[in-house]
Amino acid sequence: MRSLHLLSASGGGFVPPSSNDFIFPSFFGHSQYATKPIFLVFLSVLLISIFFVLASRKAAIVPSKLQFAGESLYGFVRNDLGRDIIGHEFMRFVPYLFTLFVFILTNNIFGIVPLLQFPTMSHVSFPYVLAIITFVVFHYIGIRKQGIRKYIKDIMFMPGVPKAAYILLTPIEIATYFITRPLTLALRLFANMFAGHLLLLVFILGGDHLLKGVIGLKLISPFAFAFGIGLTFFEFLVQCLQAYIFTLLTALYIAGALADEH
Repeated sequence: MRSLHLLSASGGGFVPPSSNDFIFPSFFGHSQYATKPIFLVFLSVLLISIFFVLASRKAAIVPSKLQFAGESLYGFVRNDLGRDIIGHEFMRFVPYLFTLFVFILTNNIFGIVPLLQFPTMSHVSFPYVLAIITFVVFHYIGIRKQGIRKYIKDIMFMPGVPKAAYILLTPIEIATYFITRPLTLALRLFANMFAGHLLLLVFILGGDHLLKGVIGLKLISPFAFAFGIGLTFFEFLVQCLQAYIFTLLTALYIAGALADEH
């Protein structure tokens, strides 16, 4: 970035993207609830609702393209993330897992959609809220199945472990179940979306800056744009993967809460 700054023909230099590019002004006054990320969240809910209403409105044995797409997505979550991970009790958790996966996926993909071009989950507050919901869900399931006393006891005092080991293991287990799990669940999604969008900004804005420079810089700009295009396809894979990982870990936590010993 420093070299781009020094080689700038305009003299103004290239200002690299930063966290400030993730802060948007309010559409109405100074309300923090009327910004682009909030708008995208509501847009995602609207688009998801419209898609599945249209996909299921005229359900038939021989599915239409929309019905096939909707059923394939649902079948993937139900079978691969529900049945195979949770086990025989999986069906009652499929609605939550399916909603979670589709919601995260849609908001991630917004990052490469023309005109929108912003992944909502790159604002850490949204992954935090989703992680807190998952945190409440799997603890509630465990407490309801085993009772709060046994559930907390099994977390603090892992069965089959020598008592002397509890001095080390008990604090680790408490931190894992009540701090690390929700924190890492949120930060993993946030960090990947934030970093991916930042990289795209670097190459696209950098290419645009080079294009306005001297002839030597103009010749380099296509390579920056090419990297940006390549990263867009890679970012699509990351967006899908992160939605999958978040939902997969949620299913694993639910499966652990349902187990007799966790």
